[in-house]
Amino acid sequence: MYTDKTLVCKECGEEFVFTAGEQEFYAEKGFMNEPQRCRTCRQNRKNADKPPKEYHTAICAACGKEARVPFKPRNDRPIYCSECFQKQKDAAAAENA
Repeated sequence: MYTDKTLVCKECGEEFVFTAGEQEFYAEKGFMNEPQRCRTCRQNRKNADKPPKEYHTAICAACGKEARVPFKPRNDRPIYCSECFQKQKDAAAAENA
C-alpha cells in the first residue's frame, strides 16, 4: 500500500527517505502532512530548546576518585564514579538473579 518516498529537507536541503513504515505510522496517527525535515534537523530543532546539562564534581564513595554527575550531590547519599556505579549495579543484579 505504501512505498518509500524521497523527500527534500526544507532546512538543510538534503534528501531523506520517508519510509513506508513511517507513512503507515503517520496515517494511523491521523497526520495529514509529510515530514518537511530530515531526522537530523528534527532532532536538532527538538534539542535546541533544551538547556545544556549542568555537571557537578564529587568524590566517589567507593574508590575516592573524582566523579562528574548530572545532579547536585547531597551529603545523605553516596556518590559513585561511573566504574564503581556499574560495579554496584552489577552486584545488585547478581543478588536479584
